[in-house]
Formats: sequence, C-alpha cells, structure tokens
Amino acid sequence: MNAPQARSLGKIPCTIITGFLGAGKTTLVRHLLENAGGKRIAVLVNEFGDLGFDGSFIAGCGISGCTAEDIVELPNGCICCTVADDFVPALEKLLDRPNPPEHILIETSGLALPKPLVNAFNWPAIRSRVTVDGVIAVVDGPAVADGQFADDPDALAAQAAQDAAVGHDNPLEEVFEDQILCADLILLNKSDLVDAAGRERVKAEIAAHLPKAIKIVETAHGKVEPALIVGLNAAAEADLAGRPSHHESAEDHDHDDFESLDFALATAASPEELSARVARAAEAEGVLRLKGFAAIPGKPMRLVVQGVGRRVSHHYDRAWAAGEAKDGRLVVIGLKGFDRKAVEAALAG
Repeated sequence: MNAPQARSLGKIPCTIITGFLGAGKTTLVRHLLENAGGKRIAVLVNEFGDLGFDGSFIAGCGISGCTAEDIVELPNGCICCTVADDFVPALEKLLDRPNPPEHILIETSGLALPKPLVNAFNWPAIRSRVTVDGVIAVVDGPAVADGQFADDPDALAAQAAQDAAVGHDNPLEEVFEDQILCADLILLNKSDLVDAAGRERVKAEIAAHLPKAIKIVETAHGKVEPALIVGLNAAAEADLAGRPSHHESAEDHDHDDFESLDFALATAASPEELSARVARAAEAEGVLRLKGFAAIPGKPMRLVVQGVGRRVSHHYDRAWAAGEAKDGRLVVIGLKGFDRKAVEAALAG
C-alpha cells in the first residue's frame, strides 16, 4: 500500500471492488486493510440485504488503524441505483472529515453494475475531489469452472424454458459480464480450488468476453500484493467509452429478479451441525447466497457461516461483546420467489 501514487490534481483515489456473490470481495478488502502500511483508508460497503453483514465483518475484525468511522455501510439497496440518495452524500461525508482518508475502497454488492457507479464520479459535487483509481473485478474461480455462467444465451434460454419454476429472464450472466467489462484488473479468486487446467480454461473463458487485454491475476483468499490493486491511476470516470455495458444507464438495471430475506439462525451444538443446516438451505430452489453468524455453546467467539452453491464455509471472527444478544441471523439472497419454506425447514434442523 506504500507504493507511490500520482493523484490527478490532488484528487483522493478510490478503488471500486466489484464481483459476483461470494467471490471474495470482503476478504480482499480485509487483506488490503491489514496491509495498509500506515495509509489512512476508508471503506464504503454496500451489502444487498438487511443485516449489513459485510460492514460488521470488516469493522469488527480488530484491524489496527481501522476504526468504526472508517467503515461506512450503504444498506439501502444496490449502490449503483442509489447514487444520489446514498453514495454521493456518504462520499462527501468522508471527504469533509478533518483528517480525510488517503484512499477509499468501495465494495459493491454482488448485484451491482460498476459502470453507473464509475459515472457517478463525474457528478459536480465530487468530480473535483475524487477519482476512480481502478475497478477490480473479483471472480469466483470454482463457480465459473463449474459453468455457473453460460456463454451460449440460446442454450441458457432453452434450459430456462424447460424449467417451470423459472418465470422470468435470468440476468446473472449479464451482471457478471458487465463487471468484468468495466474492470482494470480481474482477480481469479479461490484459484487454489481449481486445478491448473481448470484455471486456464476459466481465464480463456473470461478473456473471450473482453474486447481488450485486461490482466487476470490468480489469487486465493483474496491475498494479493496491494501494489497490484492500489495505484493504478486509471481515472476510470474519464474512460467510460472504453467500458462497454449491457445496461448503459442505471434505469436499465432492475433488481426485481432478486430478493434478500433475513432468517433467524438458532444456536447449534457445533460448527459442523450449523454448516450442515446452511448447506441444506443452499439447495433450496432459487437460492444464490447465504451469509450470517450464530452462537456455539461454550464458545466465546461468534461463528461466521457462508454458503455459495454447494460450498459452505465457517470460521470464528470475533468475541461476542459484553451484553450483546447472541441471536444468530442469516441473510439469504436468491431469485425472486425463492423457496422460503424450504430454507426455513432446512435451518430448523
């Protein structure tokens, strides 16, 4: 993080971190904060859900030099759709601090289109004060290797037509493609879970969608040399024409195909038991992502559990605060109308 950065006319650089659900954006942000090298960094977090989990995950991690005022959550919908109401005021608040940050990391939700957000940096209120240092797209290597995103839209449409449960067009492929098309650098995360041939196949698939050469860097657990991420000096807000999109305006980006619901997560006897419940819930029709925390009897730490597709992971992130209610919660993100009863039944054990 100590690499020299040439700021454009004294503007504060911002790095936009985009990527699909569960790709590892928050893990990357934590890694960058842990390796800030004394640089004052602030984070804007936009989690699509009522729990605001990603913000608490970062703010409560005990990273040296990272205070509560350095983490700003924007929970009121996707950041690319709430630019005027949420993003610009939050950014101005950070810039107006007596000791403003030297760099700002912006973690979008998994459903966000980065181009409208990049364009927001041209708004009169902020365009003379900040610049987009770079857009980083975090890609879930195993998910792409497993064929989560189809190259052939006709085949995808045919598959959807055979499924009576699908009553709408699925925009996931377009969201994914828009994110990598806007990127200055693509991180192929969780590369340790894909063999060499699989990694090359995924990189070739990503490159096939790109009209220009964009560097793809393999990484695991979001661990990458910070100098590769920070200091790109891309000034992306001045390069909108070079970042094609399926949706050229925020109005075209409709989240009605998705919904996010908050479920109670009862105490479990062990992490394995809790993970088994979450894994069953992940199999419910229409579920895309699960993320939350719970208490384990006899353990002073809060257990974090996450599920994407068939993969469920868990770890202890921090101690429960004195007097804090140990009420577990789980945010489930899925296609609109996903099987809520099946999720509830799975979580009940």
